Amino acid sequence: MTDPYETWKAQEIRRPLDVPGATPLRWQLEKESEHEDRLMNNRLPADFPHPVERGTAADALAVIALRESIRRDMEHGRAVRVREALELGATWSEVAAALDVQPDDARELLRAWAGLQHQLHRRDVAAGRERPLGFDGQEHAAVLALTELGDDESAGTRAAAAR
Repeated sequence: MTDPYETWKAQEIRRPLDVPGATPLRWQLEKESEHEDRLMNNRLPADFPHPVERGTAADALAVIALRESIRRDMEHGRAVRVREALELGATWSEVAAALDVQPDDARELLRAWAGLQHQLHRRDVAAGRERPLGFDGQEHAAVLALTELGDDESAGTRAAAAR
């Protein structure tokens, strides 16, 4: 059996889609750094006294593609972590501060993501997928309920008040 990490290390990256979907960010950053190091070596003088590997166009393309893949992964992870923070007791004011936005902008981020997850689920169900991805109606409603919390109200505070 092939070690997934060794397979990844040997993988040539030229486009973001060359990065398999579940590739850890740490692995992507490591590969990006290796290509970037070679490109930085191009700035060294031609008579540099130590052996160095110089960067190529392939390194530059890999850096571009890897950074785009990382950017997409980071963007996707924003809403996931917003939901998680709220479910763990953070307030919208705290989440908004972490994102450096206003609470209503943070709410819209979560609302839009939840809508996309619900659409994904409905498409998968319509296509007859055995294990549909995304949010069913109940999961979607639960995430939308988080957007109804006040700026300084936590999910735990509301749950305690309902008891």
